[in-house]
Amino acid sequence: MKTIFDAKGKREGKVLPALDVPQQGLEKLIPHSLRRSRKPRIPALSEPELVRHYTRLSKLNYGVDDGLYPLGSCTMKYNPKVNEDLAQLPAFAGAHPLADEQLVQGSLALLHEASRFLCNIAGLSDITLQPAAGAHGELTGMFLFNRYFRERGESKRKRMLLPDSAHGTNPASATISGFSITQIPSGEDGMVDLVALRETLDETVAGIMLTVPNTLGIFEERILEITQMVHAAGGLCYFDGANLNAFLGRARPGDMGADAFHFNLHKTLSTPHGGGGPGSGPLAVSQCLVDFLPVPRITKDENGYHLDRNFPRSIGCMHSFYGNFGVILKAYAYILLLGDDGLHAVSDNAVLNANYLQERLKKTYRLPYDRLCKHEFVLSGEKLGRGITTFDIAKRLIDYGFYPPTVYFPLIVHEALMIEPTECEGKETLDRFIGVMEKIALEAKENPELLRAAPQHAPVQRLDQTRAARHPILTYPFDELPE
Repeated sequence: MKTIFDAKGKREGKVLPALDVPQQGLEKLIPHSLRRSRKPRIPALSEPELVRHYTRLSKLNYGVDDGLYPLGSCTMKYNPKVNEDLAQLPAFAGAHPLADEQLVQGSLALLHEASRFLCNIAGLSDITLQPAAGAHGELTGMFLFNRYFRERGESKRKRMLLPDSAHGTNPASATISGFSITQIPSGEDGMVDLVALRETLDETVAGIMLTVPNTLGIFEERILEITQMVHAAGGLCYFDGANLNAFLGRARPGDMGADAFHFNLHKTLSTPHGGGGPGSGPLAVSQCLVDFLPVPRITKDENGYHLDRNFPRSIGCMHSFYGNFGVILKAYAYILLLGDDGLHAVSDNAVLNANYLQERLKKTYRLPYDRLCKHEFVLSGEKLGRGITTFDIAKRLIDYGFYPPTVYFPLIVHEALMIEPTECEGKETLDRFIGVMEKIALEAKENPELLRAAPQHAPVQRLDQTRAARHPILTYPFDELPE
């Protein structure tokens, strides 16, 4: 970009060369109704000014490379930089998605082997790597459930059971797929109420969507009984894999009775999450659902690897080509790096870190379910009093350089603070977090207005959340530009 000045001395930023398309051809390319009536109002900036603008914005971001990211059920795990380097190797990054399969045998081999690794981790028969995120994996699973019952002529099975401690995307995925939702309450122990579950099972139930461990961080101790009850009633069992950190390398969903289980590679297997994505949500299934998996599937014979579309009972394609290849590659590298012992250690340390935080913080904050947790736990901010809310606590954490935990979820805990430290954090970081949480609790008693006005030291102060969500300002302030 260069900065020039017109005849009147007005500054202009130039990026593109002058238009060289003949005007008579322009009408064919862009219909008159879609063409601008006046020039766009673009700020005039030089290249240094533009670079400084975006560099400044980048410094306002907070990510897992900056510090602890304790989002319960939305795990932000450190992403090894070596995996990023591997994903950028020209033979992978430069492979054209339409290349003949004979030219990408290495990539297909990687995907095929990654599939086998994930199937073994899940304890299930086969898998699709196509889903682009966890919720997309859920949606794929629900489509498979639908096809399964349609093929069997069981058109009455249109109810999906969901515990009240399930992940928030579960009901959306089931509803979009054509199921109605029946909520199953939790008992006083934070686990599925088996009496309530038994009462709702009949010939209209298609299945149950379970989060194991649930969003309270509690493992469903009666999981085998739950899946046996649903299967006996003719239903299928879906496991949400977002909390796999809690038992990775130690137990397998397939052995617990799961018929479908999605991985969140960006939560469990250390690939970028959210804005650092894209994500990936491979879906593993039991034998009864294999025929319906999306196409193309990667098959192997004596001539190599192939993208096979010859599966007439498939639900079709859920993602262009074969999913987010670079993300799958990073997860594959992570599995190879850790091996069986390393994956086992992930869950060991994730559970250790969560229980350490829980035991220390329950002295200051209310712990609704005081028992051994797994990879995460849920506190309540209501114990602090003085009108202080969980929202105030979360905002004050920003002033101390920590990203806030998940708040107000799950809904079954009033003023919920959902905390997941992951296995990546050391004791020093956890102790700093504990110290800040204890200091905030003290501030709530001695100076509650400080919390209500937080954050004090962030680039953006506390927003009107409703207005910000409905009327976001996403553009340069053009009103400040001259006509």
